[in-house]
Amino acid sequence: MTEIKSPGKSTLCIWGGEQEYALYERSTQVPVVHSVSFTYDDLDTWQDVALEKEPGHIYSRNTNPTVRAFEDKVKVLEGAEAATSFASGMAAISNVLGTFLKSGDRVVSIKDSYGGTNRIFNEHLPALSIQVALCETLDHEEIETEIQKGCKVLYLETPTNPTIKIIDIQRLASKAKEVGAIVVVDNTFATPINQNPLELGADIVLHSASKYLGGHADALGGVICGSKSLVKQVYQYREIDGAAMSPMDAYSFIRGMKTLKLRVERQNDNAMQIATWLENHPKVDQVNYPGLVSHPNHDIAKKQMRGFGGMLSFSINGGFDAIKKFLPALQFAHRAANLGCVETVVGPPATTSHVECSAEERTAAGIPESLVRYSAGIEDLEDLIADLENALSHIS
Repeated sequence: MTEIKSPGKSTLCIWGGEQEYALYERSTQVPVVHSVSFTYDDLDTWQDVALEKEPGHIYSRNTNPTVRAFEDKVKVLEGAEAATSFASGMAAISNVLGTFLKSGDRVVSIKDSYGGTNRIFNEHLPALSIQVALCETLDHEEIETEIQKGCKVLYLETPTNPTIKIIDIQRLASKAKEVGAIVVVDNTFATPINQNPLELGADIVLHSASKYLGGHADALGGVICGSKSLVKQVYQYREIDGAAMSPMDAYSFIRGMKTLKLRVERQNDNAMQIATWLENHPKVDQVNYPGLVSHPNHDIAKKQMRGFGGMLSFSINGGFDAIKKFLPALQFAHRAANLGCVETVVGPPATTSHVECSAEERTAAGIPESLVRYSAGIEDLEDLIADLENALSHIS
């Protein structure tokens, strides 16, 4: 039998990482292993597994068969050597930063990253005497200058949440390597279907798995991928930090990821058509979507992304008061602090991505109060556009 050396993304979504784990009693699906601990009759074998000399599991805070299968699936899709998972996306972010930064180190990032990430940069890291340089997101020259001043970690998010800005990963990763920095990229919005940051020079790629990877808004978790040496350091930090993913959530992610490519491709198409329609609507001030020629980083997106994603944002004429009329009128959308699932999800940054920030802080980050974050689902496009048209008609 001839081995297929480079399976496609859909094939990897379904089969990736499962061959070793879907064999219990000849099952075709990865089992959910709820056991906290794993028993060994032979003390020497137990010790070898504990010291990672032999494959196996000791305690589910460290590793678990179901969780390992999920990690392996993501690892394959991102083209990484290794992966490790967490109880949430924020746990993934905080554990990565906690692993590689210590007092006196310097991290360079962007101003309008996800609100929780931004809070780590503005409050938590400075309290630990870690220097933080937050740059204008689209000013690559400023980011490069700050990298040259000294940088232990370069942290990027592209597309950004919620302004959907695009950062040139390859360009900035190259500059970071000149000073020996570790390049971390949050790939949650793009997914491994649309973008693979490791191929562009990143050292670690991370996801809030609760979003597109799971796709059904029923599981909470995070995951990172990268080289074996870097991932092992983060794993050892998380092992003690204790932010482990549950086996049931891992199973939900495995099941959800089997349709990841199908879902994302539909969401790409829906988002592109909706963004184009909104751009021509008189009650919409601005549309942020990298697939639009009008997007300031459209060329970069074309270069580093295979698809432009299911996320867009747009400003409505009339500010926050207009949003209060617009959102309740939507029929086919959850008004919720989530994204990336099969249903369309909408909300303003004031209640979703940047709820931790004040209105002044959001404005300073370039996030107007009139902004709506829109996660396109897989519903029929005609229904979504009709729904938007009806909701916008409620604004005078």
